[in-house]
Parts: sequence; C-alpha cells; structure tokens
Amino acid sequence: MFENFKRSWNRRSLKDESYEWMFEPYEGDEVVVFDTETTGLNTKKDAVLSIGAVKIKGDRILTSESFEIFMKPSREISAESIKIHHIRPCDLENAIEPLEGVEKFLKFIGNRPLVGYYLEFDVAMMNRLIKPWLGITLPNKQIEVSGIYFDKKIELIPQGNIDLRFDTILRDLKIPRMGQHNALNDAIMTAMVYIKLKHTHKLH
Repeated sequence: MFENFKRSWNRRSLKDESYEWMFEPYEGDEVVVFDTETTGLNTKKDAVLSIGAVKIKGDRILTSESFEIFMKPSREISAESIKIHHIRPCDLENAIEPLEGVEKFLKFIGNRPLVGYYLEFDVAMMNRLIKPWLGITLPNKQIEVSGIYFDKKIELIPQGNIDLRFDTILRDLKIPRMGQHNALNDAIMTAMVYIKLKHTHKLH
C-alpha cells in the first residue's frame, strides 16, 4: 500500500513525459545487476565515477550486453579514493558528462528490476543525479543480494552472527573472485551470487 503511494507520488514529480515508461509495470524475465564506483561513501557529497551493469535473463548472465561507462567527476579525485576504486585521472580522459551517463544508464535498465550488493547506496548515488534532472527517484523494483543471503543463512543459525561481507558471500557460495576491482566485474560477480542464491534452497 505504502509502496504504491510512494510510487504514484514519485510519478507525479516527473518533469519529462518522455520518461513515463520507467513507471510501466515490468512484464519480462530480465533483471539488471549494477554497481557504481564513487569518489567516496557520502551520498550527499561524493560523485559517481563509473557504472557497471549486466542483464540476467532467466539464469543466464548476458555478458555480451554488459554496460560500462566512466563519468567526469564534479570534484578532484583524492589519493585515498583511488586506493578504493583504482580509477586514476588518466582512466577518465574519455569520460562523459554525468547527465549523458545517467541517460545511457536509464535506457539500459529500462523498467527492469534492479539487483545489487548494498544496492541502497548505488541507488542513492544515482538518484542524486536523476532527481535534479527528472524530478524523480528510480522507480524500479530493488532486490538486495545480501538480504537473500541473510534469509537463507538465518534458517541454519537463528541466533548466529552472519557475515555479510562480499568476499565472505563469494567464498561461501564458491564463486571465484574476478581479477580487477571495478564496477562491471563487481556487477558480474553479484549476478553470479544472485543466480546461485536463487537455486540454493539451504546454505551450509
């Protein structure tokens, strides 16, 4: 009920009618897994540097339809943040303007459900770019993989402390860590986690 109210309130704030399709109910069998690399973890001040996304259709990761863009930062990249995201100023030489990046991202995701690891952060970072432009926040359904993992794990250890770190989840599900840490690789690994969790009735 509240979700529906929030959704119609959000829709009423849409500044550009040509984006009405974002609010259509999704009828297909695809989801989009996405991840961002940012200058830091402050959703009010930091900037998105890159977005990586991949579609899943049924149980197949459509790597041939993957999405990766780099965006011009609105502020200087600190040496500290380079240690986290490994994106150097030279990697951003062909980066596009944030608004162009967001437009491409919305076209890629359509009205499909979004999947991610600590997705709330990535969505908040995207909303900061979308809201001033379209007046809305992302209306897509959101699926959090750490939440699915937690629900399956808690059945086994009801009082237990569940480690929700990404590396722990990968190890537990026997998913190999892909080399370079970047938004697209993180999205692909998260996609593998999602598919594995869909088929795992019980975790050990």
